[in-house]
Amino acid sequence: MRHLATWTILGLTLTFLIGPFIIIILAGASAGNSLAFPPEGLSLKWYLKVFTIESFRASFALSMALAVFGTLSALILGVPAAYALNRYKLPGAETVRTIVAAPIIVPGIIVGLALLRYVVVPTGVTVTLALFLAHTALVLPYAVRVVSSSMQNLRADMEEAAVLLGATRLQAFSKVVLPNIRGGVLAAFILGFVTSFNQVPVSLFLSGPGVRTLPIDMLAYMEITFDPSVAALSALLAFLSLGIVFAAERLLGFSRYV
Repeated sequence: MRHLATWTILGLTLTFLIGPFIIIILAGASAGNSLAFPPEGLSLKWYLKVFTIESFRASFALSMALAVFGTLSALILGVPAAYALNRYKLPGAETVRTIVAAPIIVPGIIVGLALLRYVVVPTGVTVTLALFLAHTALVLPYAVRVVSSSMQNLRADMEEAAVLLGATRLQAFSKVVLPNIRGGVLAAFILGFVTSFNQVPVSLFLSGPGVRTLPIDMLAYMEITFDPSVAALSALLAFLSLGIVFAAERLLGFSRYV
């Protein structure tokens, strides 16, 4: 009886988690002309149509560029920050950690509105630059957190030994510290990439005419068209995210850092 209850709860949990994903996949494979579930027959035409929609291609390229370069910028800032917070007893270190974590603590809608009101409007920066700065700020907490976790597993005396043998601090960092935390850095990049690529609330406030990330473009597309292509694209993006995370777990042991 206990085993039956356990398997029942497990089945209900998996249904709750995976059920919507299965519905999206089947809705995108509908042979009909409108988004519906159960689907009106099965067909791959909407999965193929996704690649023919020009706005999706343009917004995908923008989202990809923001995810890659925004995450790289966050790592350039986050790796030295994580190193300093872990290696030195800095005054106000806990306050710095709290400030760095603010973008993931504060709701995204508030972050987007604040950036729009107090950064974009007063400075007049372009939409693309505003999105880049916002995505960098959003990914920075993940970069600091994951790299810090990796730094805590690295013995400080390895770096000190390199310094005693004649290396400068920069050489010790680049030749001893960085190679030993590369797994954490790669894990931070993957987590930041997925987070940035799927970002909605902040991008919704900062997108402009002709400049929209893929999730925002999908929302705009659904306002005027109700065909299953958005469901098909959602399924493809879900497979992409799952593939990236699965590969990271297999190659890097992703769960050790997050």
